[in-house]
Amino acid sequence: MSIIAARIDDRLVHGQVVIGWGRPLEIGRIVLVDSEVAGSPFEQELYRMAVPAGIEVEFLAADTAAVRVGELADSAERVLVLTGTVQGMVHLARETPKIRAINLGGIHDGPARREYLRYVYLTPAELGDLRELAAAGVRITAQDLPTAAPIDLGTLSR
Repeated sequence: MSIIAARIDDRLVHGQVVIGWGRPLEIGRIVLVDSEVAGSPFEQELYRMAVPAGIEVEFLAADTAAVRVGELADSAERVLVLTGTVQGMVHLARETPKIRAINLGGIHDGPARREYLRYVYLTPAELGDLRELAAAGVRITAQDLPTAAPIDLGTLSR
């Protein structure tokens, strides 16, 4: 499978994703699933400027991403799938059974969110959706960088 990582990070494409994850995992393509960004050439150009040569960036709307992500899962290319919201990744994972692991990376404070780690805040609904995916066999861990030890959702949510 060529989906090397499926990551939720509300900052989307930024240095930690590109340098911290892209280089060590030898990512060849970042697939950013976000309907607003997919519809904005200006925002796309801003995100492309953050990505070094050698890594392609693809922008997909949430409602059409599952098919393309499924195609990339069967390719030889090393792909990082990125969403900015838990809801977006949960939807994608439900529609794309080839996503077998999700990384909680940068989900920051907001209304009704509780802190689980300094970089992971979740609402009760988000936690419930993630637990549902975990019960269906999707491995869900929190990890800010690939060099850090992953923290399993079950341990995180106690």
